[in-house]
Amino acid sequence: MAQVLEFKLPDLGEGLTEAEIVRWLVEVGDVVAVDQPVVEVETAKAMVEVPCPYGGVVTARFGAEGTELPVGAPLLTVAVGEPTGDGPAGGAGATNAEGTRGQDPAAEGSGNVLVGYGTSQAPARRRRIRPAQPAPAAPSANGQLRTTADTRETVEPTGTADTRGSAEAAGTPQANGAADTAKAPGSTGAPSRTPGPVDGPVPVISPLVRRLARQNGLDLREMTGSGPDGLILRADVEYALRAAAAQGRTSGVASGVTGGVAGGVTAGEPLTHAARTEAPATAAVTAGGPSVTRVPLKGIRGAVADKLSRSRTEIPDATCWVDADATELMRTRAAMNAAGGPKISVLALLARICTAALARFPELNSSVDTAAREVVQYADVHLGFAAQTERGLVVPVVRDAHTRDAESLTAEFARLTEAARTGTLTPAELTGGTFTLNNYGVFGVDGSTPIINHPEAAMLGVGRIVPKPWVHEGELAVRQVVQLSLTFDHRVCDGGTAGGFLRYVADCVEQPAVLLRTL
Repeated sequence: MAQVLEFKLPDLGEGLTEAEIVRWLVEVGDVVAVDQPVVEVETAKAMVEVPCPYGGVVTARFGAEGTELPVGAPLLTVAVGEPTGDGPAGGAGATNAEGTRGQDPAAEGSGNVLVGYGTSQAPARRRRIRPAQPAPAAPSANGQLRTTADTRETVEPTGTADTRGSAEAAGTPQANGAADTAKAPGSTGAPSRTPGPVDGPVPVISPLVRRLARQNGLDLREMTGSGPDGLILRADVEYALRAAAAQGRTSGVASGVTGGVAGGVTAGEPLTHAARTEAPATAAVTAGGPSVTRVPLKGIRGAVADKLSRSRTEIPDATCWVDADATELMRTRAAMNAAGGPKISVLALLARICTAALARFPELNSSVDTAAREVVQYADVHLGFAAQTERGLVVPVVRDAHTRDAESLTAEFARLTEAARTGTLTPAELTGGTFTLNNYGVFGVDGSTPIINHPEAAMLGVGRIVPKPWVHEGELAVRQVVQLSLTFDHRVCDGGTAGGFLRYVADCVEQPAVLLRTL
């Protein structure tokens, strides 16, 4: 008989202990191959598609979308191996005679999930699973669940309510085995849904659009997209949210939306928002008091809160700043870009200046080992840079920034920024920084006193570059001026070192030839 193996949430690395299920990529009854991604999860650092190390038929899923699971918790079970005549091919939902579940590496699969990045090569020989025939589902507690041959939808003739939420929350294969999907429309007592503009696969490609709709409680099946062939775009979802919010204000309801359907929002459906973003989740009005919004500190928002709190608790930081004339730096960049080839970004030039400054003042490319009471100085510069995304603030890391030229830095900044926006940064790309460059000038502000990215020892902040009156060569002129600030851990150096670092950076900004003399 087919053996049922349990696949648990693997260690995603970098000290992460839990992950949130964002989207299931397989259904109960689906046939999966070795190392096929089966679920998309979100950690406090990145979104990761988790591959299954076994090949076979999915018999159960544990956890609904939006559920947080700890590392080591069951994700799904897979029936592997060919049946021995006790049931149809595939054996979906069937356990062996002893009801065994295990992680036998010799069974159908690679059996080796790497930290956050997939599995190893599958064995050269694998038994083939044939899904052509209907597959019996694992029995529920009352033994009355079955799976249809065509749709694999659960039919529950007893007329009980849909058990997906409770079954997945229960975390048992008996409850989860086949009750994972919606009930067949013709089953007794099955809940019905009024058909919307879309009946079938939802025409949406972008996972960001799906997540935005899910976080705000929008049913994409009730929407008609404005894109080609009815494709649902982000603009469609945002329009629906604005319409729903406007209707909620009109009706005077403090939390949620009531009355009718506005832009695809079902009547009475609250506008909830997951804690992965900074938007408020829900609002409530207490008797005789003001409306209150509570946003759980979880996911990326919780990780940021923990890191910033730890930084302020452990690091005795200080900040110094200086105004610099960036006119020559901007002219240098314009000349480089006019020469042809890939365009060079201002951030890349500032990064190049930072790495040169750290070579002269290595005390700032360090961290403090509090247990050993030692300052740990790093020979390599792994440069982090702050990036604001829909998911919140993230700090991707450019590895070995000191070995890159301006062109290479520009390309790497662009790649990591795009990955940050799409939520595809890996944990390795978000950790291991030794120094951070924070360009808050993109927000239209001149200065800031940023919190150090723990456990690093320093952060350089760059404000906006704007025309200002400036004394140049003894005369008043309009120049491109920028404010530079350095926040540093006072344990690793004194003010003289920090001031020397910042002055060198400012000199390179004002006269880029200074950088050439030190290379």
